[in-house]
Amino acid sequence: MPSFVYENKLRIQGFLNIAGVDEVGRGPLAGPVVAAAVILPADCPIKGLDDSKKLSPEKRERLFIQIKKNAVAIGIGIVSHSVIDRINIGKANLLAAKIAVENLHVSPDFILIDGGRFRVDIPLPQRGITGGDGKCASIAAASIIAKVTRDRLMKKYHAKYPEYGFDKHKGYGTKQHFLLLSKYGPCAIHRRSFYPVSSFT
Repeated sequence: MPSFVYENKLRIQGFLNIAGVDEVGRGPLAGPVVAAAVILPADCPIKGLDDSKKLSPEKRERLFIQIKKNAVAIGIGIVSHSVIDRINIGKANLLAAKIAVENLHVSPDFILIDGGRFRVDIPLPQRGITGGDGKCASIAAASIIAKVTRDRLMKKYHAKYPEYGFDKHKGYGTKQHFLLLSKYGPCAIHRRSFYPVSSFT
């Protein structure tokens, strides 16, 4: 389970506002990539934080509310499907993280980001942690905020494009999604640079 070990070590060094950063939506065939940056208080009362992928939708929603209530600051970064197609998913992922950090209303003095090789293009001390969403509480909180935010966006897209079932698969390449893509072809929010969407254009 994620803990505050990373944050506590940094606080001993004098860092106070430590932002955990994570993203969701790297792999889907449709919709945006969404990143979140979360600064949690030193005496954070939230129990049950974990990698959002390991949590049920109901548990994510409950934790989302608790994080929103208790966090020092939360920033969201959203990069659209069209920008993903233009600059590629790797750069879009880092851009979403940068926007999320910039949208924090409290400036962080250290960033902990999921992924050992990732760095946010911001002049702040930072550390990438491989599997950070399962190890570090702040990153786990960011993964939950990002996941719930993106899922809600995809449900809104479902209302606009109901034939694609975005409320179920959230744009990921499930068997159902492949079948519907084959039947209807891509819609406006599909990523044209991703296969098999690219085979329709």
